[in-house]
Amino acid sequence: MFMASKYWKELDREGAAVSYRRPWKLHQFLKRVHFTNTAGEDVHFDEHGDAAPKYDLINWVTNWKKKLISVKVGNITSSSGDLSINASAIVWAVHVSQKPPRSVCSESCPAGSRKMMLQEKPVCCYDCVPCPRGEVTNHADMISCWKCPDDQWPNAKNNKCTEKQMSYLSYTELLGMTLACSAVLLSLVSLVTLAVFTYHQNSSVIKATNKNLSLLLLLSLTFTFCSCLVFIGYPRNITCLLRQTIFGISFTVSVSSLLAKTILVVVAFRATKPGSRLRRFMGQKLPCSIVGLCSSLQAVICALWLGTCPPTPFFDLHSQPGQIVIVCEEHLGFYVMLAYIGCLALGCSVIAFPARKLPDRYNEAKFITFSMLVFFSAWITFIPAYLSTKGKYTVAVEVFAILVSAAGVLFCIFFPKCFILFCTPEKTKMTAIKCHRLSTKCSIKRLV
Repeated sequence: MFMASKYWKELDREGAAVSYRRPWKLHQFLKRVHFTNTAGEDVHFDEHGDAAPKYDLINWVTNWKKKLISVKVGNITSSSGDLSINASAIVWAVHVSQKPPRSVCSESCPAGSRKMMLQEKPVCCYDCVPCPRGEVTNHADMISCWKCPDDQWPNAKNNKCTEKQMSYLSYTELLGMTLACSAVLLSLVSLVTLAVFTYHQNSSVIKATNKNLSLLLLLSLTFTFCSCLVFIGYPRNITCLLRQTIFGISFTVSVSSLLAKTILVVVAFRATKPGSRLRRFMGQKLPCSIVGLCSSLQAVICALWLGTCPPTPFFDLHSQPGQIVIVCEEHLGFYVMLAYIGCLALGCSVIAFPARKLPDRYNEAKFITFSMLVFFSAWITFIPAYLSTKGKYTVAVEVFAILVSAAGVLFCIFFPKCFILFCTPEKTKMTAIKCHRLSTKCSIKRLV
């Protein structure tokens, strides 16, 4: 068989031309060529008529004569991707460890991070960047992170979304336990003081300061301390409804009792003037009316609040990372209730401050003024702290303000009387208050 420029012809055994064929038709026979040569290499052609290339891997080594020589350490076939390396034939430089170098520009990014491509670098070169807060990746070499659902949060490695923790002021944590123990202790102190006043109710120091108002004040302070226990624990519909209502009404009774005491002090001294019309207000009707009216107004405010826009549990999913904050959403009614108590306390302070200098051994106006100073100090500090904190700490701030203000009233009003009863009992004898008006002496054995 021989080739011509345009044609080739097939010869028979005798050399005679049998037929002529076009040369490109020979390609279909070459495509089917597949054999192993003497070197043991597989020879064949692909669908495009190209022979499969095969490359040798050469290790350039400097020999003892300091000449660079090449050593074949393997080969690779591009069509099949087969790679063969003789690791024992590789000679490493002295300063290189006896490990194959990694043929990547950057290490693989683990789960919890994402790739960040580098400018003016190949696509295989990148930095591994941790996922932003609230996002995760659960596979290696991810290009982007994704956010967890609202009720879940990434774990420490940012490779898995886990359930968020419930956050509220609990009895099991140190803060809640401390506030609860303080409320119980102050409640017991108030009850013990109530028992002492009941036992010594015939003493002049108690009679001179209106026994009934003192007992009512102690009882309302006890309820105020106990109301703090409702603030602690898992917020439910019933606790959200009761905690502010109990605190508001009980503390209103306490402040209105102080207001009634202060008004009685002023009325008692002005009633000593001859012909004073204030004498008809002496007795139990005036303090009962003051306490009843002030407390009824607060009860109406709480009823309107609970009837129109009652406080309900609210699940805050976003204010605290990794937590679901459970609070009672109290709306505007809470601030109206506090404002009313503040107005009563302000009126009590305005009346008690000038009355503190009235000449009476058992004049409570001075102690009422001190207790109101404690009250305003606690609640003025409470407002910015309440607005600046979040979650369970807002509840803790409110409980702390309630305990401090109620404890200020308890100790400022009743500690001096207990001191007289137990430490200086001789001062409990009834004394006459003598006053001179137009050369007339009048004696008062009791204020009321």
